[in-house]
Amino acid sequence: MSEPHPGRWWHKLDDGRLQCDLCPRDCRLHEGQRGACFVRERVGDAMVLTTYGRSSGFCVDPIEKKPLNHFYPGSSVLSFGTAGCNLACKFCQNWDISKTREMDTLADAATPERIARAAGELGCRSVAFTYNDPVIFAEYAMDVADACRARGVATVAVTAGYMHARARGEFYAKMDAANVDLKAFTDDFYVKLCGAHLGPVLDTLAYLKHETDVWLEITTLLIPGHNDGDAELEALSRWVARELAPDVPVHFTAFHPDYKMTAIPRTPAATLARARRIAMANGLHYVYTGNVHDADGGTTSCPHCGNAVIVRDWHRILNYRVDGAGRCRECGGALAGRFERFDRGFGPRRVPVRLADFHAPSAKSLP
Repeated sequence: MSEPHPGRWWHKLDDGRLQCDLCPRDCRLHEGQRGACFVRERVGDAMVLTTYGRSSGFCVDPIEKKPLNHFYPGSSVLSFGTAGCNLACKFCQNWDISKTREMDTLADAATPERIARAAGELGCRSVAFTYNDPVIFAEYAMDVADACRARGVATVAVTAGYMHARARGEFYAKMDAANVDLKAFTDDFYVKLCGAHLGPVLDTLAYLKHETDVWLEITTLLIPGHNDGDAELEALSRWVARELAPDVPVHFTAFHPDYKMTAIPRTPAATLARARRIAMANGLHYVYTGNVHDADGGTTSCPHCGNAVIVRDWHRILNYRVDGAGRCRECGGALAGRFERFDRGFGPRRVPVRLADFHAPSAKSLP
């Protein structure tokens, strides 16, 4: 078990408690108490991160699984998470990781340098902080990002975006891409189903788009009867087009019954198709569907000429008509995103890996 790591964002209150300044929960802790995320703890007169250097497991995934469709399409990404979360979503699809309080389940210990080295040896273009929110293990993620950058490996934050401004600036200075989970477009949804508020998430989205070079995509999990109405989808789409940009990709993904919302039915494919039509009618250029088999909803079309330039079947790329500079091979128009020369996609595989194997000289890139 690793030693607790010093936390970066906190201050002492007049009443002797320590306030965590990482996210808008503003947890105020007495000695020995932990924040709502469960992984940030007061020890003496300091805040510590209890999960630094420890992971719930590593997998090599296609980048489209994050989901990121415009960040080096077809590349592979080394994915990992830790434990805990600073939101309390009743519909959490990864609740066995994000809600766990069993620190002993974090068996795969890894230094930032070992993670970066493993990503390079595996041929991964990037490392993703995912499964649970990297906001709560920000110090660890930032150190991993530094180690990756030194080796030419990019980093991706898959996050709910619930973060205070100071920490947000320091965190995203290290990241290359982010997929932000915009869970709904009403504060009522956030309060009742997530134990949070919408405003800070919108602030994060605007910050990423207008004040950083981080590549941004958005995911909204559509839950039947809760955030899938036409009016809400219209409002969300208009806000993204107006306050961010029409070229920010948006993914509408299907809910499956889980955690505390097992009585809610799965999202019909027709709901995702309807959401996609609404978003595109409101000017968004790149709108995708996820967690369902939908060839149209996985295809990237050129906003200039309308031709299909990246055709996907699940996470497999069937046709790729974009050059290394990110231009449509049909009309020469530029696509939004991060692109490079494309040979063949990694495909839909999900390959678990053990970082303990990466001290061996025989470790090789995946075929």
